[in-house]
Amino acid sequence: MQTHNKKVRKKRICAKIYIGNAKKHTLRLPAADFFPARNKLSRKDAPLSAKFMKYLVLLLDGAADEPVEELGFRTPLEVAKKPYMNFLAQNGEVGMLNPTPRGCTGGSDTGNMCVLGFNPALYLTGRSPLEAASLGIKMEEDDVALRANLVTLSGDGPYEQKIMEDYSADEISTEEAAQLIACLEQHFGSETLRFYPGFSYRHCVIMHHATANEQLTPPHNITGKCIKDYMPKGDYADMLTDIMIRSNKLLSEHPVNLARAAKGKRTANSVWFWGQGTKPMLPSFRERHGLNGAVVTAVDLVKGLAFLTGMKIYPVEGATGTLDTNFAGKAQAAIQAFKDGFDLVYLHLEAPDECGHRHEVEGKVKAIEEIDSKVLAPVYKYLKSQGDFGILVTPDHPTPLTTRAHSNAPVPFIIYRSDVAPIAPAENYCEAAAKKNAVVLNEGYMAISRMILAGKPFL
Repeated sequence: MQTHNKKVRKKRICAKIYIGNAKKHTLRLPAADFFPARNKLSRKDAPLSAKFMKYLVLLLDGAADEPVEELGFRTPLEVAKKPYMNFLAQNGEVGMLNPTPRGCTGGSDTGNMCVLGFNPALYLTGRSPLEAASLGIKMEEDDVALRANLVTLSGDGPYEQKIMEDYSADEISTEEAAQLIACLEQHFGSETLRFYPGFSYRHCVIMHHATANEQLTPPHNITGKCIKDYMPKGDYADMLTDIMIRSNKLLSEHPVNLARAAKGKRTANSVWFWGQGTKPMLPSFRERHGLNGAVVTAVDLVKGLAFLTGMKIYPVEGATGTLDTNFAGKAQAAIQAFKDGFDLVYLHLEAPDECGHRHEVEGKVKAIEEIDSKVLAPVYKYLKSQGDFGILVTPDHPTPLTTRAHSNAPVPFIIYRSDVAPIAPAENYCEAAAKKNAVVLNEGYMAISRMILAGKPFL
């Protein structure tokens, strides 16, 4: 048999950064998203500056917004008192980042995968498989995972005429939710369909020997709307719809909900399916970036991404993912991760997103301010005391207060390096300032690489 030895030229991706009408920076990176096994950015291949620095990614979930009347037609980022974010903006690079590649839908699954450095167009199979991973659920190749929200539906008459009142059932406690999920498993569980308890209103269903051809709608995108036009469609629509309808009566009569109603709380009176997907396959964070990474988060899907990419998860007592989360505890967890020797910490804050979904204008502003003072400030001070460092600040997607839903729009970012002079600074970290700078990072999954390389070409 004749063999041929061909010289294979490694493909590179150019992430072009435009300032004004001029091409200011061009990053040339190995096509790791396309050939992760052969073209990985290893520690020995990384620029020298990357070997001795620490990096923070501060993920402001859903913080990006549109001008709202209640804030004088400004955005929460624009009006929030955030001296540390503004300092980074004044001494770094500010621009717009696209966290949603073409063909993908804006959301926390797409956005967080993108910011972590993995192209969602190649790796994202759905949201729920990431959450399943965080719960320790092992999926087979022909399994389909679905998110099962415990929601509050209001309105009389047929099920499909009801209104999505609350996608979280008043953020039902994990203890209460576990009883309701056990009830659903008892009544609807089978050899081909299983319910798994998660946290608060967020739970998981695994369908065995199935396909992910469903059209399902996130409940947080239809708050206040009639559910008629958002019922399941696809191969398993009849089965899923039947479970949802039957769950309404079953859960409404459950002792947990009777007790909640007696206390004036919203009841978790229906299950709602969405976020379907198949088993994901991701390279490790170390393969992608040549760095050891750790994650601090209260959100299951981000924990799942960490688990699938080999990043260590630092739990935080009192971390809820809402405005009442333990902000200070998250900062200390990040600092501890750095002390433990991790090169990069991905610090995820969910509170702005939750406030956006609930149209809590003042709450969203407060969330940003709390993150600045209680999270970014102490972590920045620690990093500064240790030597040179880099910080990336960005949302994963906008959650406009006006729509209460995720959008596909770009988001403002900051890249700060203590050892690099300002590239495209701005006085205030906000959408308007970022757009004014005309710096656009279309390949959002290159953001971490850009922070590591600090505008230098990959050699």
